[in-house]
This record gives sequence, C-alpha cells and structure tokens, in this order.
Amino acid sequence: QVQLVESGGGLVQAGGSLRLSCVASGLTLRSYGMGWFRQAPGKEREFVGYISWSGGNTDYADSVKGRFTISRDNAKNTVYLQMNSLKTEDTAVYYCAARSKWNSVTTYLKESYDYWGQGTQVTVSL
Repeated sequence: QVQLVESGGGLVQAGGSLRLSCVASGLTLRSYGMGWFRQAPGKEREFVGYISWSGGNTDYADSVKGRFTISRDNAKNTVYLQMNSLKTEDTAVYYCAARSKWNSVTTYLKESYDYWGQGTQVTVSL
C-alpha cells in the first residue's frame, strides 16, 4: 500500500533551520506532485508549498516564501522541505501529501491530495 513517512522534525530555536524529508513507498513518485502542509494546535491544516512531479515548478504560501524550499529526488522517492529562518509561528505538525501529476486543481486545496503522511512535529522556541 502507499505510505508517506515524514522525518526530520524537532525542537529548534527561532532563526534556526530544519530539513524535513518525506519518503514514499508503494507508488512511483515521479507520477505525483507533492505538497507540504502544516497544522498548529486549534487551527486548520494549511498549505505550505508544492512541487511538481519533475521539480520544475514550485509554489509556496506567502508566510513561508523566501524561507522554505521544497525539492525532490525521484530516484530516492523522497521529497524535502528545507526550512530556514524559522519563527515561533512555524510551530506545527508538518505533513507531506501526494496527488496525481495530472491534477490541475489548485495546489492549495488539501482535499485535492490523495495520500498523506502521519506528520512530524516542528517546534520553534524563542
């Protein structure tokens, strides 16, 4: 079956960096666009960023633009989220998600994704 497994979360001070990984199994990653979302306590799950199947196109939420970078290695079936200049408001559980590369629905819509990981906690302290 399809599995997406995130890792790399943890506790970091404000201004620091973390790199999250999402390893996919049970699917051919190059057939999927990949999104990152996050959910803070008491809040809705929100879009963080997206990378197309080839890596040629990316899209980011305004709140993370210029600080976060998504990349992928299809040969390793892995997607990455590099997070720099972290802020306390970045604290959340981060999820990766996969959807067909043919899906043309806006990448911000979480309902457009077919598969989800279990999430990894990122905590940013002062």
